[in-house]
Amino acid sequence: MKFKMIHENYNVQNLERSMKFYEEALGLLETRRIESEDGSFIIVYLANEESSFELELTWLRDHKEPYNLGECEFHLAFEADDYEAAYQKHKEMGCICFENPEMGIYFISDPDGYWLEILPSK
Repeated sequence: MKFKMIHENYNVQNLERSMKFYEEALGLLETRRIESEDGSFIIVYLANEESSFELELTWLRDHKEPYNLGECEFHLAFEADDYEAAYQKHKEMGCICFENPEMGIYFISDPDGYWLEILPSK
């Protein structure tokens, strides 16, 4: 039996702000969306041409408080084809939240506090 990973969900407080962040920081664009008839939720799927994996952003109208992300020990990882350029862009955006030069990686944080690992190409 085989399983193919297709998406990861992050709940967000401000959908437009999050979509703008993911486009600017990682080049992810909307591929499709689902909106409830009563306006209680919107789900937007983001992806790029590098893989078929999607990031699912879910906005819930009635959820007003920040999401509890625990200790931010979970994360998505992205491989950058130009690691130095990615680092410079993220530094300018002010979204780098942790660096590990010994491992040659760093993490950025999205507007809701989710951590995203940036790795150089292998």
